[in-house]
Amino acid sequence: MSQNEKAYIRMDDLSVGYNGKALIRDICIDIRKGDIVTLIGPNGAGKSTILKSITRQLALIGGKVYFDEQNLHSMPARDLSQKMAVVLTERLKTDLLTCYDIVASGRYPYTGKLGLLTEEDERMVDEAMAVVHATELGPKDFNAISDGQRQRILLARAICQDPEIIILDEPTSFLDIRYKLELLTILRSMAKKKGITVIMSLHEIDLAEKISDRIICVKGDRIYRYGVPEEIFHEDMIRELYSLDNGFFDPLFGSIELPAPAGDAKAGGSAPFGREEDAGSRAPRVLVLSSGGSGIPVYRRLQKENAPFIAGVLSENDIDYQLARLLAAEVITTPPFEEIAEPAFARAKECVEQCGRVIAAEFPIGTTNARMRDLIDLAERLGKLERV
Repeated sequence: MSQNEKAYIRMDDLSVGYNGKALIRDICIDIRKGDIVTLIGPNGAGKSTILKSITRQLALIGGKVYFDEQNLHSMPARDLSQKMAVVLTERLKTDLLTCYDIVASGRYPYTGKLGLLTEEDERMVDEAMAVVHATELGPKDFNAISDGQRQRILLARAICQDPEIIILDEPTSFLDIRYKLELLTILRSMAKKKGITVIMSLHEIDLAEKISDRIICVKGDRIYRYGVPEEIFHEDMIRELYSLDNGFFDPLFGSIELPAPAGDAKAGGSAPFGREEDAGSRAPRVLVLSSGGSGIPVYRRLQKENAPFIAGVLSENDIDYQLARLLAAEVITTPPFEEIAEPAFARAKECVEQCGRVIAAEFPIGTTNARMRDLIDLAERLGKLERV
């Protein structure tokens, strides 16, 4: 955050934990109005503890939280409930309350002592339920609906509360992909159109990368890193944050990849594509010729079969290279925007001659990659070519 930008929410030397014992210390984070800020990190790192502390569910161990220059923990409960909506993972204790009743409780900070809803309150409840496509759930018992439906009802309650801040703990849990995307789209719209500040935790780091303005990485007894997604979502950063030793984070695709197939791609027997036998121990000899994304489904299929492979001839700006570097036993590379270099062609030709299988994905061949046709023709003459 630049010096001329005013912090809307400020965590000043915050320490959070349980029973007077700090779990995470020295949290100093400024959040701008209308930003979506997401906490990521391994289970048990303290993401929920931070959220519960800044929503007064837990007492602070140390430090302060300021909301628009006001000390959050000295604000009257009614004032805070009008400004902050909270959706946590704990189950609500409800007795015979309908879904409509739950959503309507979001208007109670604005009602009188009798808690009676005005026509305007009822309109806002109806609109909130319509936004999350839950109108038909209104008369149903809140305890009788699915976890995913409960999540949508709780979001509707937060929406009709008309807050300035929404705090959510794992809001996409229990939701299928349609409602995950719908929920995040709603949050983005609220943040950008209404200036509502959203602070939440997510397990799906691919979604966190796409929706967030800022990312808080939680690990150990300090905040591990705080920054924009472009600073956070790098292969090494995610590996260290989650202590990954059994896979990879691919920053280009924003995806988690399983480990590369085991074994040596240069030794072993051969079998038709899709019928590897004991691929891990026999280490089949496979060369994949591809370009422009055509090799990606081939790589993934070989990975599922645990069949090691060599990929080529690829430039480092080819989309196939981005995945091949993670999954292939070897990647034969050549400079971008140039004809295939002689060393790369020689190595690829050697692999065609030595490997038992050459899989050629369908891709266009032009002037810069014309020698790929020579490799394919050689593999066909040797009776090793498989086209996919």
